[in-house]
Amino acid sequence: MKEYGKIIITGAVVGIIAVILTVMGNPGNMGFCIACFLRDMAGSVKLHTAPIVQYFRPEIVGLVVGAFGASIAFKEFKPSGGSSPITRFILGFIVMVGALMFLGCPLRMMLRIGGGDLNAIIGLVGFVVGILFGIFVLNKGFSLKRAYTLEKPEGVAFTGIMVFMFILFIMVPSLFVFSESGPGSMRAPVLIALIAGLIVGILAQRTRLCMVGGIRDAVMFQDFYLISGFIAIAVFAFIGNAVAGKLMIGFAGQPVAHTDGLWNFLGMALAGWASILLGGCPLRQLILAGSGNSDSAVSVLGMIVGAAFCHNFGLASSTDGPSANGQMAVIIGFIVVVIISVLNIKRRGNE
Repeated sequence: MKEYGKIIITGAVVGIIAVILTVMGNPGNMGFCIACFLRDMAGSVKLHTAPIVQYFRPEIVGLVVGAFGASIAFKEFKPSGGSSPITRFILGFIVMVGALMFLGCPLRMMLRIGGGDLNAIIGLVGFVVGILFGIFVLNKGFSLKRAYTLEKPEGVAFTGIMVFMFILFIMVPSLFVFSESGPGSMRAPVLIALIAGLIVGILAQRTRLCMVGGIRDAVMFQDFYLISGFIAIAVFAFIGNAVAGKLMIGFAGQPVAHTDGLWNFLGMALAGWASILLGGCPLRQLILAGSGNSDSAVSVLGMIVGAAFCHNFGLASSTDGPSANGQMAVIIGFIVVVIISVLNIKRRGNE
C-alpha cells in the first residue's frame, strides 16, 4: 500500500499542477503534453514554421533537469546506450506522427479525459489496442538488443543541451520564435512552468511514472502500480478542472482537439504500439533521457524531428480534423512499426 500511495500521490500532484498551469496560461487540457511541447520547442528554434505552435517550453527543461537531479541524488544516474539507436529514432518519429494525429501524448490524453474531453476516451481505447499489439510482439520475442554502460559525459549531454538552450532562451530570446496566436501563444509564466516541470520530473523519476508501462504491466503481470498513477492524474485533473470552472464534458468544442473518432483511435493506437517497442511513453523517455539513458535521448530527438516533419509537411491534425497527408502518414507508420516488429523478432530468433 505504501508504494501505491507514492504513485497515487504523484498522479494527484501531476493532475493538480497541470490544472494550475492551464489556469496560469497554458492551453486548455494541456498543463503538460510531451508531444505538443516538443513540437512547440521545435518551432521555437525554426525546425518548422507553423506560426501558431512555436515556443520554447520551460516545462520540458524542468522535467529533464528534475529527473537528472533525482537520479544523481538517489545514486541512480548510470549512463547507458547503444541499443538500436536508429530504430529508436525512427520509433520516436512514429510516436510523434500518431500523437499529433490525436493532438496529444498519453499524458495529455489523461488530462483531456480529466477535463471532460470525450474524444480522449476514444484515443485511450486506441492506445490500449496499440499496446496490446505491442505486447503480442513482445511475447513473440521482440528485442532492441542490450544497452551498454557509457561514460558520464555521454549521460549528461542531453541534460546539458537542454540547460544550455534554456539559458539562451532567457538571455537571448531574440534567437527564438514566439507564437503570437494559437496554442504556442498560451503559456504559463516561465518560472512557474520551470518549477512545475522540476517537481514532476523528480516525482516521475522516483516512481517510474509511465502510461505505456502501466497498461503493459497490468496486462502481462496483473501489476496495477504504474496505471494507478495515471488514473490518479485523470481523477485529480477532473477535480481541479471542476474547482477552476474549466470542466467541459462532451465531444465538440474541446480545446486543441478534433472530433474525428477514427483517426483519434488510430493515432493513439500507432503511438501506443511504437511506445511499447521503445519501452515507455514520451514522458518516460524524457525522464530516462534526463537520467542518463542516451537511447531514450535518441528517441526524444526522433520525436522532435518527427514534430518538425509533421508540421513542415502538413501531417499534424488541427482542430478541424486530420489532414489527408496525416492520414497517409499514420498508415505508413503502422507499416513501418510492423516491419520493425517482425525484423527484430526474426533477428532475435536467429541468434
